[in-house]
Amino acid sequence: MKIEILTFGIAREICGGRLIHLDMEEGADTERLRQLLAEQFPALSGLAHLSIAVNSEYVTGPVVLRPGDEIAIIPPVSGG
Repeated sequence: MKIEILTFGIAREICGGRLIHLDMEEGADTERLRQLLAEQFPALSGLAHLSIAVNSEYVTGPVVLRPGDEIAIIPPVSGG
């Protein structure tokens, strides 16, 4: 299945753009997505924390992805 991923902050710079596309096997989950992202963009692994949101909700454990899901990767945010 093809998925689109929105990137923000430093993740956008690491991935080379606001939107990236990945091919994933049917039934893949967010943990598999983390693995694929680390393989394709090793610098993401150097971030202290990387949140994943599916359909505008942060996920904390594995969530099965479906075609058409809105997926975002969000790096740590700093500021005051």
